[in-house]
Formats: sequence, C-alpha cells, structure tokens
Amino acid sequence: MRLALVPRTTEFYDLFGRAGDNALEAARKAEQRFLEYPNASVSQADIKAIEHEGDRITHDLIQLLNTQYVTPFDREDIYELAGAIDDVVDHIDEACDLLELYGVDSATRQALQQAEIIVGAVECLNRALHELRGMKGVQKELVELKRLEDEGDRVVREAIADLFRDPRIDPLVVIRWKDIFDALEASLDACETAANVIGNIVVKNA
Repeated sequence: MRLALVPRTTEFYDLFGRAGDNALEAARKAEQRFLEYPNASVSQADIKAIEHEGDRITHDLIQLLNTQYVTPFDREDIYELAGAIDDVVDHIDEACDLLELYGVDSATRQALQQAEIIVGAVECLNRALHELRGMKGVQKELVELKRLEDEGDRVVREAIADLFRDPRIDPLVVIRWKDIFDALEASLDACETAANVIGNIVVKNA
C-alpha cells in the first residue's frame, strides 16, 4: 500500500467528529431502550445499525491512517483513539443485547442511572473530539468525563452489592444483571481510555 504525500489531515478530524456523533447516538438510544424496556421504541436492530456505522467509521479512519504519510498527531494515538471510540459503541450494543437475550423484565434503578451517566460521558467525549482540531476547551470536557466515570463506578458497586445482599434474589438474575452492569461499565471505561488518549494528544501538541 503506497503512502500519499498530499496531506489530508482535516479528514481525520472529520472522521473523529463523525465517530463521536455516532457514539452519542448509541448512548442516547441505549438510554431510551433501557428506560422503556421491555416495550421500548428503540429496537436492538436500531442499536446494531449504529454499531455497524461505528465499524464503518473506524474502518475509514484506519484506512486513511494506512494511506497517509502526514497525520495530524501520532499514528499510535490515532489508532488507539479510533479503537476506544469503537469499543464504547460495542459495549453499549452488548449491554442492550443482553436485556433481550436474558429476558429481563425491566431495567433496575441503577441500570437507568448508569445509562444516563454514559450519555453524559459520551457527550463530553463527543465535544472533546469536535474540539481536537483547535485543542481548545478539550481539557474541561476530559475532567468532567473523568468525574462521570467515577460516578459510574460508584453506581455499579452499589448495584452489584444490592444483587448479592438480598438472599431472595434468584442466582440466575444476579448473574444476568452482573453481566449487563459489566457491559455498561466497560463502555464507560472505554470512554475514559479515549479521554486519556485525547489528553496525551493535547499534551504532545501543546
């Protein structure tokens, strides 16, 4: 594969912006699906379509990275950031899929809290991605994202503790909800990974 010498750096920023928009759509649709489940207006097919779009954007980013000699920042950072954003959507898709797969009756209070926190975190991530080109205002978004990630960790710990605290809960229900909470937590962790990469990019290019 030949590397192009003509810079197309703006395309990287455009694709990262699209990836952020797509991740935010996934987070908002997932929140709606959890809130309305089992009679949700958002189907798993809707979530899966967003996940597929994220895969296409990630493919376009990697393809552009592999064909460009000049990049706006380190190639390793581009690759890692693209992967982290893709992971956010993948884990959101997994959490939503488990609702149906496990035959959950309705979402728990902590699951709804977690879904709301994920929307907030992805909103911060999306704004940071759109500010990458100018590198201004990014740090504020990363700080808020970290706060939300910490809050998400607290909610998950509380949720898992509640599952194991009540001996009347069916062990299968405990296993099912633990898997769902793990997927939700993984999406927040991917947000934090993406935020760390963005933070490194800002420091390197200050």
